[in-house]
Amino acid sequence: MNERSTLKIDEKGHLRIGGADALDLAARFGTPLYVMDEQYIRDMCAAYRTAIEEEYGGNGLVLYASKAFCCTAVYKIVQSEGVGADVVSGGELYTARRAGFPAEKIYLHGNNKLRRELEEAADYGVTVVADAYSELDMLDEICAEKGKILNVLLRVNPGVEAHTHHYIQTAKTDSKFGFSVEGGAAMDFARYALQKKHIALQGFHSHIGSQIFELHSFRLAADKLLSFMADVKNTLGFEAAQLNLGGGFGIWYTDEDAVQSVSDYAAGLKSILREVKEQAAAKGLRAPFLLVEPGRSVVGEAGVTLYTVGAVKDIPGVKKYAAVDGGMFANPRYALYQAKYTAVLAGRAREKATERVSIAGKCCESGDIVCADVQLPPARRGDILAVLSTGAYNYSMASNYNRNLVPPVVLVKDGQADYIVKPQSYEDLVRNDAVPARLR
Repeated sequence: MNERSTLKIDEKGHLRIGGADALDLAARFGTPLYVMDEQYIRDMCAAYRTAIEEEYGGNGLVLYASKAFCCTAVYKIVQSEGVGADVVSGGELYTARRAGFPAEKIYLHGNNKLRRELEEAADYGVTVVADAYSELDMLDEICAEKGKILNVLLRVNPGVEAHTHHYIQTAKTDSKFGFSVEGGAAMDFARYALQKKHIALQGFHSHIGSQIFELHSFRLAADKLLSFMADVKNTLGFEAAQLNLGGGFGIWYTDEDAVQSVSDYAAGLKSILREVKEQAAAKGLRAPFLLVEPGRSVVGEAGVTLYTVGAVKDIPGVKKYAAVDGGMFANPRYALYQAKYTAVLAGRAREKATERVSIAGKCCESGDIVCADVQLPPARRGDILAVLSTGAYNYSMASNYNRNLVPPVVLVKDGQADYIVKPQSYEDLVRNDAVPARLR
């Protein structure tokens, strides 16, 4: 277990999250329950922001990648820490606006933005990260109708393949995202953007993937992007003012992953910033306004999901299952790409793990596994099971599959716990159901 001051096992052997006993949280709020450690989120935001201040003279901005976990309260937290927002839909943009984010700190992404989303972006005045010729055409038309000029970055692909699961690699040459630097596609896209009258090209964006530990991948991407920016300057006479390196910093899920402290993440970002400064100077470029988009690394390890153990099934000589009251409706990541997790019994966290168990969900799917082959003490019905590092891409990808309720989210700091996403009810499930007159 990756312990820290706000995630540890107390003298009773109970897991404590943000100063609160996990068993007390389960008793008060029920299970399944997402629990978020507020202080850890704040510490990570501050670490990234301070790294830019100390290593890059403050000439940049951290953008929280909302897709990791989006709700109004989290936006309030990151905004109070001086961080902006990376949004990828009209819904995330609406939530960021509702939380009070200023337009200049919001960047809208997406490889197929809807017209209404671009209209909303133009109305609010956020920066758009464009990813298609047709998108530039539509955005230019919208801005002409509204009498506006909107700032734009272009998503380009440096061709760096990060060593991560192929489903979450986004900078390969065959990716659905961006235009390849190799072969001239990105240069052509930049040339086209500069011809538009109602958009103001500010620079370029790239994101090489997720769950990356090798800083060399980020530095290599920065080198390739700065070389591209120099080529654009020499070929088109345009020097980019901004460079967005995306996010993708890896986090600890199991002991197969590197254990990193908050200061380790800050040091890693500083090494990338140094590379950008050095390469910009070497290529005759001004150091660009630098943006980074951490999401998983901000909220991933901040999150713990609590479940109650139900049926325990032992198939002698084959496998042992412990079923919980959650499942793929609350965490689809194992079903999607066999994501690995660490689990502990929250009330017996120091007890010796003597069994290898697969944690099964309650959905009618053979593939509904929360985490496979974890080491636990003998689990019993009624035990509270804690699955660690679930703050990213759990609530955000949750569903009502099998008409199960999406779990609520609780924020904990200094022992105080409050809802930041309220529980669903059965009424919520049927609220939007409609019955045609012929069926009544």
